Amino acid sequence: MSEQPTDDGPAGPQPRRRFWPWVLLMAVVLLALAAGAVSAVLAHGLSEQSSQRLRIRYEVTGTARDVTLTYSTWQGEALSTGRLTLQTLPWAGELETRGFMNGGSFVVSLGRSGGDVACSVTVDDITRRTDRASGAFATATCDGY
Repeated sequence: MSEQPTDDGPAGPQPRRRFWPWVLLMAVVLLALAAGAVSAVLAHGLSEQSSQRLRIRYEVTGTARDVTLTYSTWQGEALSTGRLTLQTLPWAGELETRGFMNGGSFVVSLGRSGGDVACSVTVDDITRRTDRASGAFATATCDGY
């Protein structure tokens, strides 16, 4: 018998190149670059805000005679708080602050004698918060400015 050469084709299936690891690697690299860019933009924005000076004006008007004012705001990198008891109104106070943690709280509490009060917080000549309260032990809150 004569032997005939057989042609079964290649010795086996050729290994397929896998592209998904490279695609995954590129996606991770792009995400890392995007995160770095976002961090740089945020750092620049925070740096600008930390050097910005703000003038905050607190005001209280009304008929109440026994009033306690409690306020807090960020000054630099620290929280500044204060408390003041008033026997007559109106009252106004002003402070300058800087830093990206702008804002704070301004609470006007009425005493046992009651009355009416209105509080307002103005930041750089723009009124940010107002509130009113009346009656014994009532509270007007101007916060989040």
